[in-house]
Amino acid sequence: MRAASSPACLSPLLLCLCVLQRSYGTPSPPSPTFIHNQTKLPDGNKDSHHRPKRGWIWNQFFVLEEHIGPDAQYVGKLHSNSDKGDGSVQYLLSGEGAGNIFTINELTGDIHAKKSLDREKKSHYILHAQAVDRFTNRAVEPESEFIIKVQDVNDNAPKFPDGPFSASVPEMADIGTSVFQITATDADDPTYGNSAKVIYSILQGQPFFTVDPKTGVISTALPNMDRETREMYSVIIQAKDMAGSVGGLSGSTTVNISLTDVNDNPPRFPQKNYQLYVPESAQVGKAVGKIKVNDEDLGINSEMTYRITNEEGAAMFSISTDSDKREGIISLRKPLDYEKKKAYSLNIEGVNTHLDPRFSYLGPFKDTTTLKLIIGDVDEAPVFTMDYYIMDVYENAPAGTEVGMVTAQDPDSTRGKVRYSIDQNAEGDALFSIDVDSGLVTTTRNLDREEVAWHNITVMASEIDNPNLVSYVPVTVQVLDVNDNAPYIATDSALVVCEGSKAGQVIQTIRATDKDNFANGRFTFALPEDLPANPNFTLKDNEDSSASVLAHRQGFSQAEQELYQLPVVVWDGGEPLLSSTSMLTLRVCPCQRGARTPVCRAQAFLSSAGLSTGALIAILLCVIILLAIVVLFVTLRSKKSKKVPLIISAEDIRENVVTYDDEGGGEEDTEAFDIAALRNPAFTRGKLLILTVNSLKS
Repeated sequence: MRAASSPACLSPLLLCLCVLQRSYGTPSPPSPTFIHNQTKLPDGNKDSHHRPKRGWIWNQFFVLEEHIGPDAQYVGKLHSNSDKGDGSVQYLLSGEGAGNIFTINELTGDIHAKKSLDREKKSHYILHAQAVDRFTNRAVEPESEFIIKVQDVNDNAPKFPDGPFSASVPEMADIGTSVFQITATDADDPTYGNSAKVIYSILQGQPFFTVDPKTGVISTALPNMDRETREMYSVIIQAKDMAGSVGGLSGSTTVNISLTDVNDNPPRFPQKNYQLYVPESAQVGKAVGKIKVNDEDLGINSEMTYRITNEEGAAMFSISTDSDKREGIISLRKPLDYEKKKAYSLNIEGVNTHLDPRFSYLGPFKDTTTLKLIIGDVDEAPVFTMDYYIMDVYENAPAGTEVGMVTAQDPDSTRGKVRYSIDQNAEGDALFSIDVDSGLVTTTRNLDREEVAWHNITVMASEIDNPNLVSYVPVTVQVLDVNDNAPYIATDSALVVCEGSKAGQVIQTIRATDKDNFANGRFTFALPEDLPANPNFTLKDNEDSSASVLAHRQGFSQAEQELYQLPVVVWDGGEPLLSSTSMLTLRVCPCQRGARTPVCRAQAFLSSAGLSTGALIAILLCVIILLAIVVLFVTLRSKKSKKVPLIISAEDIRENVVTYDDEGGGEEDTEAFDIAALRNPAFTRGKLLILTVNSLKS
């Protein structure tokens, strides 16, 4: 057995391949590896004296990827120690890529790759070698498996498959704050050389950011980067293989880095003084203006609240915050009056609601400004000197009597003329009139306090130059009383005089009524002076607007005289003095005992009707007899309605036998009966019924 010499550098082509491998940093091919296979003799006989050893002899096979030479690339040599060099041994190749990629010289066993290979697609090929006798086609060596490895070359640049990237970092971040980690991929063999060893560097983005060459972590390189100055940064990162050495392949990507906002900017009003015009007609509760403080921050960092700091401004105006527009909305608290105050000054403060203590040294995070509100004069309706008026007038006063005067003024001009009128839709408009120039209210007819004591009217005042500007005021007119109604004694029933009354005894106390106001004075009572003295009754004035009727004698009897008349004169205390005479009726009767006021007994009233006891008994007996007759009549009528009839039904007629003594006429008597009628049952029943009734009557 002899060792096959190494084929390396035996020809100019192989020499070039060796130089190319060394230029890419590939190691020298390993020393030959000899593989010995023990085989049997072809005839199967054993030689007990000579046992030749047979086997394959080859090196580890490698092939460079991406071969671009004009000739096929030499891979290696298969050799059997049974090959004597006489051409009797034929080498055969099978397996992956045999024939189309790899070819073998059948005589020498040299293997060549006729195509360019890509390790990233397939890193090795498994093939089978066989040596046979060319003449007998018998196997000289058994079939053996071997591998051809595709040796890597640096033909793939690093890539960023997910780029470009976006990242963010808070503004004002410290140096070295991590922003983003970037990772490149290299398809070359990481286990062979430095083809896949990547180093990162920054091509664009300095001096603001740096990148760690090994980890790819991007960090801030400058302090206090301000978003309000610059918000976006485009950073280009390069990844280079071969550990960054010269000749390495590289790839790059872009990382767009944005600075996020922090509250590092205090709010500021653009101006320290503002001026706003507000008409005096502005409605209470409505917005009259807006103001806004600038804040360069965003979102929650720019949220703001506003307030009015001076008392005078806060008393007349309020301010609220529009959270969407970050504006202060100024509204009116109380009505404005140009004639009273023509301007207001508001001290307004805007304050950040969310503070970051890290940046408190940049504060204070608030600002103030002054807003001057100029009140504009508006043509207003006349204003009455009072909110309401109360007037009075005596009743029965003649038409045209002055009641009172209302006064209104033009708030815009002291010389402005005002026109007065009464609202025609209000109550009492037909009873009063008003002077259009002076506002004097007068009556249009007599008023009666006893009908209506109070009247309500509405007076209108308008400018002569602008009649559309109208104001209203309520006016209440009280009708004062005069003594125009005489008093009278209201008695709906007769006064009761008990039969047992004694002389001087009070029969009853009477009082007077007057439609006029009681302020006209008390009432005075007396008997008429022009009539003779009453022998039965007398009158006593109690001097408290009441009088007592007294019995002048005793021994009153209903049987003698039941009714008495007593005229009484009553005066009021008004001016002029008015009086009237009332006729009192007094009834004599026996009274009930124990009653607080005299009350007649019931029998006394019956006797007074002229009915004696006997008459009452007779009336009662008549009523009883009448009731008995009615009961008897009803009873008889009910019995009669229950009487059983003689013939209950038509069927019973057939059962009745009627006999009579008349003799028939025989066969010649054709008028005696009608045979057709007998054949008709209904007719027969009717005839029998008539006969039965006639017989009963007889």
